[in-house]
Amino acid sequence: MAATPESKVKAHIKEVLKKHNVYFVMPIGTGYGNSGVPDFLCCIDGKFLAIEAKAGSNKPTALQRKHLSDIMDAGGIAMVVNDENINSFDGFILLIKD
Repeated sequence: MAATPESKVKAHIKEVLKKHNVYFVMPIGTGYGNSGVPDFLCCIDGKFLAIEAKAGSNKPTALQRKHLSDIMDAGGIAMVVNDENINSFDGFILLIKD
C-alpha cells in the first residue's frame, strides 16, 4: 500500500516529536470518539499542543477549525502542519521547549 501525501506529513511530524522526546497521542476519529479532534495531541514541557496534519493545499474542516480554536481559547497551542510549513516544524518545537 502506497503512502498518502497526508501520511507522509504525519510521519514527518512523528519523527520530529520523537526526536524531541515529546509526549503525543494520535486520537482515532471514529463514530465512538469526537469528530474533528486534531491528529496529534502533545505535551511539551507542560504546554499543550494540538496538531492537524494536512497535505498539499488541503485545509481543516469547519469542525477541525472549531477544535483548534477551542484549544487556543483554553490556553493551548494549536496549529496546522502541511507541505508549506513542514520544514520549519522542527524549529517550532524548539521554540515551544524554550
